Amino acid sequence: MDHTALFVIDIQHDLALDPATRIPHADRIVSAMNKILTANRGLLARSNPETPSSTIVHVQHEETPEQGPLVRGSVAWESASLKQNDEGGAQEWLVSKTTRDTFESNPELAEKLRAYGVDKIIAFGVQSECCVESTCLGALAAGFDVTLLSGAHSTYDGADGKSAVEIEREVEGRLRERGVEVVEWEDVVAAWAREG
Repeated sequence: MDHTALFVIDIQHDLALDPATRIPHADRIVSAMNKILTANRGLLARSNPETPSSTIVHVQHEETPEQGPLVRGSVAWESASLKQNDEGGAQEWLVSKTTRDTFESNPELAEKLRAYGVDKIIAFGVQSECCVESTCLGALAAGFDVTLLSGAHSTYDGADGKSAVEIEREVEGRLRERGVEVVEWEDVVAAWAREG
């Protein structure tokens, strides 16, 4: 089985949990996140520790106070997804970024993932047209196979009147054209259950 890195992108307090600032479909994204992580952690628990099937990468955006609310150490910045495991987090990494593309912010990340045996990246999170799309493109440029989990990424409604769901679909279309596989998140979770 391929070794995948599951990228959980910017599901942070300000964007997903705070009623005053969160994206419109935050409940859907957080619910999907919980089910995806539970399924992936279950798969990890059943895999051989010497040859794990997956690594979970929690991506956390950081800003300066002048740029926005996601300031390191603040409640707004806190990850909604991160859970350290008993082994000290060997299969769950926290990766910070200051640009939309996680790979641009972390030039050594692609090499580190490859050294760990990763050949495929599965991504979901917030915001579809910003950090999710840019990180998927960064992963492609770094030579990874990339899958985007449909239904598990979203954003804010657009200033031009487009709904968040319309933006989700546009992003999926653009990424498909670039070679990203777009799969319903429920189908991936079901496949993990079969593999387990």
